[in-house]
Amino acid sequence: MAIEHLWWTNRRLLDAAARLPEGAWAAAEHVTTRDLRSTLVHELDVEWSWRMALEGRPESEWGDEEDLQPEDFADVAALRERWTHESNALRDWVASLSDADLLEPTRPGLSSRPLPRWMFVQHLVSHGAQQAADAATLLTAAGASPGDIGFLEYLGDDHRRG
Repeated sequence: MAIEHLWWTNRRLLDAAARLPEGAWAAAEHVTTRDLRSTLVHELDVEWSWRMALEGRPESEWGDEEDLQPEDFADVAALRERWTHESNALRDWVASLSDADLLEPTRPGLSSRPLPRWMFVQHLVSHGAQQAADAATLLTAAGASPGDIGFLEYLGDDHRRG
């Protein structure tokens, strides 16, 4: 359910970003660690690279040389398309894990020590919450607030897989 909430939040952020005035999507101004486009692309990159690493895919498919770049996403629609594909892959992968899979110690290439797989999945969720807070701050400052993005709001919304 936490992974579903993550995607629900990301969709709300993308919906809000789509309402931004012309030029605001790629504006380099920021009050957080990154500008809006860079924040959202960073979150997508983390979800994608960690999933690939946790699936045991070779580092050549997801390593530093493969990092997603903000400039690769000229508009919100381009990011939404890529993120929808990745979100579906991440959610399908998480849904395929058994309790034993989640408890199994693993050491993906992005970690220096083995931990139970569920801890890495939790990392994805908590990292996403941090990036969502930054993005919501930037969107609100630009006049396009995503509204409430908390877990209880997710539970009260129609959050069918989308």
